[in-house]
Amino acid sequence: MIERYSERDISALWDEYNRLKVMLDVELAVCQAWCEQGRIPEEALEDIVAHASFTVERVQEIERRTQHDVVAFVSAVAENIGANGRYLHLGMTSSDILDTASSIMLRDSLDIIIEALNELDEVVADLAKKYKYLPTIGRTHGIHAEPTSMGLKFLNWHSELLRDKTRLEAARKVVSAGKISGAVGTYAMSNPKLEARVCELLKLEPAKVSNQILQRDRHAEVLNALAIFGSTLERMALEIRNLQRTEVREAFEPFGVGQKGSSAMPHKRNPVKCERICGMSRLLRGYALTGMENIALWHERDISHSSTERVIWPDAFNIAAFMTRSMTKILKGLVVDETRVKHNINKTNGLVYSQRVLTFLLDELKLSREDAYAIVQENAMKTASSGVAFLDLLLTDERMKSVDPERLKALFENDFYLRYVDEVFARFFDE
Repeated sequence: MIERYSERDISALWDEYNRLKVMLDVELAVCQAWCEQGRIPEEALEDIVAHASFTVERVQEIERRTQHDVVAFVSAVAENIGANGRYLHLGMTSSDILDTASSIMLRDSLDIIIEALNELDEVVADLAKKYKYLPTIGRTHGIHAEPTSMGLKFLNWHSELLRDKTRLEAARKVVSAGKISGAVGTYAMSNPKLEARVCELLKLEPAKVSNQILQRDRHAEVLNALAIFGSTLERMALEIRNLQRTEVREAFEPFGVGQKGSSAMPHKRNPVKCERICGMSRLLRGYALTGMENIALWHERDISHSSTERVIWPDAFNIAAFMTRSMTKILKGLVVDETRVKHNINKTNGLVYSQRVLTFLLDELKLSREDAYAIVQENAMKTASSGVAFLDLLLTDERMKSVDPERLKALFENDFYLRYVDEVFARFFDE
């Protein structure tokens, strides 16, 4: 990942030293399991644990000659151990160490993302409660529809984030698997009890069956969970972008002191942070597609997946962490213009109450739906073209002369649309 979008904790997890360090943890767990089964002498294990080490530079030096990264790693560690280095990598194939180590790093990366999601969700939940009773105009197709609650917008995000968390936790469980089953998964040079013990030591679940690798549907599930989460973040960012538009101006992402919106137009205050999140979500979806392409491999395996995973795994987690933390900062500094929110409800001169008027005519005047719809629609279109208030046109419509004006006026208020807000919030919060 380029430095601009790198997150320190994710990058540290996936840097070359830590990757090799986790591989060493797997190798040492295998040695311990072999020792417990009597294959490696205790004194040899002590020697291995005491002297097993490597440098990235030495591993890379050997790899330039061997053209095999795992062989280079094992050789670099073994030469520091000495004679007992012969016990290293006993009964294993390269994918045993690579895939099991990758499972650890994927699991730990998901922990970071889930923690960041929890922090974001706390901010979203607070916004939902803060604006619970603030009426705002709901929009469908980009057009004013009916009043809703600004708090319900945020509560909807909160609900979606909870589903994202469930997906990420499920993916964490699926990917937290190890395999020490050998070249094509038959345990020919090891045994299932060894695999189970190694996984226990590494806090993984042993795969119930594997071939030379852990099957890539596991990893695709991780990437798809990240991509869906990224799409949630995009939906949030896109809403803020739309609310910040000049014609709307209801909410604004933070704009720091000294920040510039345009090199040419000093008046500009652009939603660049949200636009960045929208763009980065496209990368996550692309990585998810690559993850699914990696599922189908030749026979017991090939390595067409390997090159892509070196890129997409660290990049996907860096992007997801960057997006999540960016959105948290945006929402912590979000500016909601309540005056503008209230102004926009009235922008269409009362048209947003048309459904309530329609229902009133059906219930009170006992009109057919066609007749009632015609009255409401005709007056609505006149309001849209003339700017005359919808209520005023209804009050002067001959077909409405039997309606009590006060009862009609009572239909044009917002509390009606928020009367179940408490009930909806109670589904999520004990208040």
